[in-house]
Amino acid sequence: MSYRHTMRTHLGIAPPDERWLSTMGTPLRDQLRDFARSPAEAEAMLETYRTFQRGVHDQVVKPFPGACEALAELRSRGSRIAVVTSKHEAVAKRTLAVCDFESHVEALLCAEHVRHAKPDPEAVHLALAALGLEGQAADVLVVGDSPFDLRAGRAAGTRTAAVCWGACARETLVGEGPDYVLERWDELLTLDPTRR
Repeated sequence: MSYRHTMRTHLGIAPPDERWLSTMGTPLRDQLRDFARSPAEAEAMLETYRTFQRGVHDQVVKPFPGACEALAELRSRGSRIAVVTSKHEAVAKRTLAVCDFESHVEALLCAEHVRHAKPDPEAVHLALAALGLEGQAADVLVVGDSPFDLRAGRAAGTRTAAVCWGACARETLVGEGPDYVLERWDELLTLDPTRR
């Protein structure tokens, strides 16, 4: 929605969604730069996108079915949960609040917390440090809905799980060679934590 609004405002037409979705998981500024005809237009697009997003965010953001229940169950089992996102902190915190995820998430790493965006593993390393899990990457599972998430996890030495309920096509995610491919949130609860 925000993508189409921004493209129509600045370009008069929105290129196919597939082009936008192919970079989902990278920083918004980088995504928009690919469409802009100049650095100034890229900055204007960024402002348009963020302004529109702020206006519609709480009405359009909803948790995927089963998400809250799965996170609550994982936490009850003692799982440590961090969110690593290319969103800016203000939007990410708002999303966690709207979806009622705040009480389940111990650490939040956002675009402004890193120098190198995913697929660089920097944010995953920072999340491990925030959870006190440095040196234990092999025992950690990065769950992601984009190739960039999976690459970042693999580069950090973690196991990876691709979730197929997001914006990326299943075949794209499977092509990244994740340890697990999940179709529903509750499948997270059945994974063998000792498998490598």
